[in-house]
Amino acid sequence: MKTLLLVLDSVGIGSLPDAHLYDEQVSNTIKHIDEAVNGLNLPYLGKLGLGKLVSMQKIPSDSPALGAYGIMAEMSAGKDTTTGHWEIAGLLTKDPLPTFPKGFPPKLINAFQEKTGRKVLGNKVASGTEIIEELGKEHLETGSPIVYTSADSVFQIAAHEEVIPLTELYTMCKTARSLLTGKWAVGRVIARPFVGVPGNFKRTVNRHDFSLLPPGPTVLDALQAKGEEVIGVGKIKDIFAGQGITSSLPTKSNDDGINQTIQAWQGLKSGLVFTNLVEFDSKYGHRNNVIGYAQALEEFDLRLGELFNLVRDEGIIIITADHGNDPTTQSTDHSREYVPLFFSGQNIRSNVNLGTRKTFADIAATISELYDLSYHSLGESFLEKIRS
Repeated sequence: MKTLLLVLDSVGIGSLPDAHLYDEQVSNTIKHIDEAVNGLNLPYLGKLGLGKLVSMQKIPSDSPALGAYGIMAEMSAGKDTTTGHWEIAGLLTKDPLPTFPKGFPPKLINAFQEKTGRKVLGNKVASGTEIIEELGKEHLETGSPIVYTSADSVFQIAAHEEVIPLTELYTMCKTARSLLTGKWAVGRVIARPFVGVPGNFKRTVNRHDFSLLPPGPTVLDALQAKGEEVIGVGKIKDIFAGQGITSSLPTKSNDDGINQTIQAWQGLKSGLVFTNLVEFDSKYGHRNNVIGYAQALEEFDLRLGELFNLVRDEGIIIITADHGNDPTTQSTDHSREYVPLFFSGQNIRSNVNLGTRKTFADIAATISELYDLSYHSLGESFLEKIRS
């Protein structure tokens, strides 16, 4: 059995009932983008049933779907990439991961400086592209790494590759990860290398995430224990700190992510390819770039036909998201949203409405039943409803 689990990072589909607890405006990432550009051209997502989940200007709601479709609510506290993926894999997070809207405490920064031997710049909430423009020149002059965070649970370190080599930057991140425990236990420490000169800095593809270990076993561990392959594409390995992943393929872009997914699928004998396409979130959602987000969705849809035809003849394809990030709102933060769910492939019935699932962990439960695993979570398998 071969399965592809594809996460469209931040492609939410409407605010959850508890979104107000996160001090949010009403968000609906994909619908609001559709409205802003007078209709998205997403024919393949339409064939999977997108028009049945949300009103879209150019996607009919009455065409039969090629498989099962529905939406899922996040049961975990928060709206973070880490907790979203963990829940997809079967783990629920009761307490949201910590954030630092006023920057990190002096005690932590002092400990980091002492262990790395370098003073830091920044230590505030900032956009990654803006802070390197603001502090990049001083960084070049002093060699001090730029430390910043966001509304997410992250500790980010930006450094010019010619000032602080990648090996040293990654070592700094590991140092920060060792310090960020207990009440400081952010979801991810992120290396943010860049190149260029003042006024023309550019982040490189050498980003690397150092995540918390998942607080328990996931369905990925169960697959691995049974001898199945689990290939992570994109930042999947980082999100799970390597736990439950048998091999990993890094990516440079969404399009490269599709290429790497195809390569992983073609080499897979049995098991799971787990892919994250990050640019929807990192490049467009966090920058409130509505047009860029719309183009990225349409470019993905063009490749989806190719991917769908390859996968459905050999196994199962599952498409979902981990949270929202509505670029039409004033916030540049993740949004607490439902996510879409599409499930299609071999021996899967067409045009099955899965309704509103109570937790992302329903995916883990369904995979567990599909592979006859002993893994149990709070999720509920829907395999019986969709198997032909």
